[in-house]
Amino acid sequence: MPSNQDNFIAKRALTMQLICMLCVVSCSSVPAQAPASCPTSARIMQVTSGVYVRPGRHAVVFEGESIANIGFIVGDRCVAVVDTGASAAEGQALDCAIREVTDRPVCFVINTHVHPDHLLGNSAFRRPGVAFIGHAKLPRAMALRGDIYLERASAYEGRALDESIFVFPDRMVSGGLELDIGGRVLTVRAHASAHTDHDVSIVDDKTKTAFLGDLVFLEHLPVIDGSLSGWIGELQALTGESLEYVVPGHGPTGVSWPASAEPTLRYLTALRQNVRAWIASGGDLASAQDNIGLPGSDIWLLSDRYHRRNVGAAYAELEWED
Repeated sequence: MPSNQDNFIAKRALTMQLICMLCVVSCSSVPAQAPASCPTSARIMQVTSGVYVRPGRHAVVFEGESIANIGFIVGDRCVAVVDTGASAAEGQALDCAIREVTDRPVCFVINTHVHPDHLLGNSAFRRPGVAFIGHAKLPRAMALRGDIYLERASAYEGRALDESIFVFPDRMVSGGLELDIGGRVLTVRAHASAHTDHDVSIVDDKTKTAFLGDLVFLEHLPVIDGSLSGWIGELQALTGESLEYVVPGHGPTGVSWPASAEPTLRYLTALRQNVRAWIASGGDLASAQDNIGLPGSDIWLLSDRYHRRNVGAAYAELEWED
């Protein structure tokens, strides 16, 4: 009898075939590779003209390296970085990859949200001329989580780190913000509570490429750290936008839109339906976590680490809805 891992491998093979059929770019023409003079963690792929991604691996934060998709967009004047990885070393590797691609300076670092696999590499870009951009609620989230992130990052790296690992945004977004990097304008949009309560997305107007952060997961189970219903609403609204290329926070990049939103939406919508039904039947939180499994036949990586947590978050939110 095939194991869950065997089933996942088979399903992933089929999924990747479909993704390659849907890709606007050829999946075989943009292999990830590290520039010769940079660390292997600097491997990058070109999604489209001027847009580069360092693909992430599927792992738990502080239990693996290079987890999130991070990247950069090259303009005629300067470079905008989107997320920086989970450590100064990851940020430095990304900076090295940028220098191999262009001699234009980095002028913006945009953090999609607070999770450490997306912003603890910021310190590699702390220098004159670089502005750090984030949601208006990002500083509060960083302050609330700073102590535990510092403790876990120190344990992971095996050395005592200090608060210098945190670089707070100096430009904050509460609605929308346009950043001109020369020949292309990036629109940074602050979202209502979804994956977190401080997600931002970035769209390059020149190529219609969107960095959506953890509003979209592929293969890696979505993780709720904001609002389940809010996330469904924000993602449904985004599916109406005309985009050519999509970079999710985790999973394959350059996939078609809105098809690439469907797995996340399917999981979140089914989870909400199942938890609502459990609450209506009088079930409690502990039994919900024990009994509400992955919806349908969905197979996600890291579901054993995050699904019970998602059920708990969903129960806490939906228990009091009108």
